[in-house]
Amino acid sequence: MPSDRVTVSLDEESREALESLSEQTDGSRSEVIREAIAFYAANFESARASDSDHLQTYYEMLSTGEHVLLDVDLLHAFLDQVAEPEDRDDEFLETIDRVAEYHAQEYAERFDSLEDVLDWLSVCGFLTVRGADEGSYHVVFPSESLRWFMTRFIRGSVADLDFDVEIEESVSKVLFTETER
Repeated sequence: MPSDRVTVSLDEESREALESLSEQTDGSRSEVIREAIAFYAANFESARASDSDHLQTYYEMLSTGEHVLLDVDLLHAFLDQVAEPEDRDDEFLETIDRVAEYHAQEYAERFDSLEDVLDWLSVCGFLTVRGADEGSYHVVFPSESLRWFMTRFIRGSVADLDFDVEIEESVSKVLFTETER
């Protein structure tokens, strides 16, 4: 049995969370606190890393039911079915464009720059962004199929923002540049 006693002052939110966890686990408050400390210690690096903001974002995205986790191999298998332009039927392309149009409205309220949009999409795991010149970004995609898919999506999803985007495609990366309207 534990030999050290610790007194902790809890604010209302922490007290309610502790009570809720005690009820959910049928454990004592002390057991819940010991488990929480052990969990925090085991995950200290992740909790303190700069990516911890990303973890919070992932949690928020997943908890709303609006986003799902998807195995990257499954995503690539799906996109491989439409890898060649002649395999992409109009209905599929219209669906991508409709989703991008919906996101354009959301992004217009949420983001002020191309950098913000690209950073958001990098959090989602679709791409990696490296800044180039002011307002320009080299974007690397994990595959060619994801490149064409996300380039089309980005083109449509920034339509309602207060700037235009020039897109230069290369073999494995794309240069996106924010320009004035």
